[in-house]
Amino acid sequence: MDMSKLYTELIMEHNSSKRNKRELENPDKTERGHNPSCGDEISLSVKFNGDIIEDMAFTGSGCAISQASTSIMIDLIKGKSKQEALSLVETFISMIKREIANEEELLALEDAMVFQNIQNMPARVKCAVLAWHTLKESLK
Repeated sequence: MDMSKLYTELIMEHNSSKRNKRELENPDKTERGHNPSCGDEISLSVKFNGDIIEDMAFTGSGCAISQASTSIMIDLIKGKSKQEALSLVETFISMIKREIANEEELLALEDAMVFQNIQNMPARVKCAVLAWHTLKESLK
């Protein structure tokens, strides 16, 4: 399937989906992420069960890319340990920075791989990585 078509469909699906965009009851950690250049603002809430990210949700507003990237990230990260989550964040950010070309490594990102070519749209990179940086902060 054409990557750009898949990209567009996934962005649209996740941007309109509300399953990850909701208030989380009694989160253990809430971290705000803000992208001044285009006004994206998210609030990422995480609930831990020991070392495992048991649940995660976000609220906020912004462009379709920031909202979809956040939702896709939540689908990927939920159920993982903090260490696995941080590793996936690093992989995602390295992919965006073109530091990883190894497809095998990128497969771990599942749907988030659709953002692989976002570096061709420099103005959109910050939108795509906002949630990932915010998650990294909340796991510190």
